[in-house]
Amino acid sequence: MNVATVALADLKRTAASPGRRPDGEGSVQVQMDPNLKIGTAKVFAVYGKGGIGKSTTSSNLSVAFSKLGKRVLQIGCDPKHDSTFTLTKKLMPTVIDVLESVDFHAEELRPEDFVWEGYHGVMCVEAGGPPAGTGCGGYVVGQTVKLLKEHHLLEDTDVVIFDVLGDVVCGGFAAPLQHADRALIVTANDFDSIFAMNRIVQAIGAKAKNYRVRLGGVIANRSDATDQIDKFNDRVGLSTLARFPALDAIRQSRLKKATLFEMDPSPEVEAVQQEYLRLAARLWAGTDPIAPAALKDREIFDLLGFD
Repeated sequence: MNVATVALADLKRTAASPGRRPDGEGSVQVQMDPNLKIGTAKVFAVYGKGGIGKSTTSSNLSVAFSKLGKRVLQIGCDPKHDSTFTLTKKLMPTVIDVLESVDFHAEELRPEDFVWEGYHGVMCVEAGGPPAGTGCGGYVVGQTVKLLKEHHLLEDTDVVIFDVLGDVVCGGFAAPLQHADRALIVTANDFDSIFAMNRIVQAIGAKAKNYRVRLGGVIANRSDATDQIDKFNDRVGLSTLARFPALDAIRQSRLKKATLFEMDPSPEVEAVQQEYLRLAARLWAGTDPIAPAALKDREIFDLLGFD
């Protein structure tokens, strides 16, 4: 049975089930096993507009946690499977790739088939995704966590970071929120990024009704100024945890298959490294949960769209 068939069967069961829908009014989506819990690790899910730099942010944050002495696992949740590219220095096979290779007999897999050690000891997994238009990303996330649990790979982990596909907030790609303690939103200081952030705020609010996840805050990326982010934050009740400027060194690190912690030292690079270390320390210490009030689409245009 392939991934599309399994996902479709799950969707049909969900649609037919009576009673309260557990994941938001009117939702029809792949359901996760309620007994499938990650464990004692602190879990963060990183969201944001497509192309905003979530993978760069996630990878450097993973390294920052590891430099604080934490055992870190980063899970890429994107069919492009390049979340851990700068950590492993190459594109790794996805969980879906390796499951297909054994005809979805998960018991035949070994940890080394789908988990790789990256820079500074960060463990790396690429969940991947179903073929376009044929399945749900929620199934992929669920299978990935299930494999990690079955192989006891989460028991010695301090921090798990889910790096989630673009600004897609359907039930499937909101699935990491069912495992996360805190959701983080990466945004730039522009209208489109903030519009996507508002949609993600709505998704986090929906999941927070039934799961422990709460919004941790905003990470401003590629942003020399933050006036538009600040205006939105003030309106909805958000706060910015860290800011990373539009440095060419950050772009170059991606091209060099390297994290920022591997780049040649300069005052600018060292400042960004320190910001990541400060962010990791702040997240490890714990952030107060935020429950912002998302805006309607027209309200965002009125707030930011006509300056």
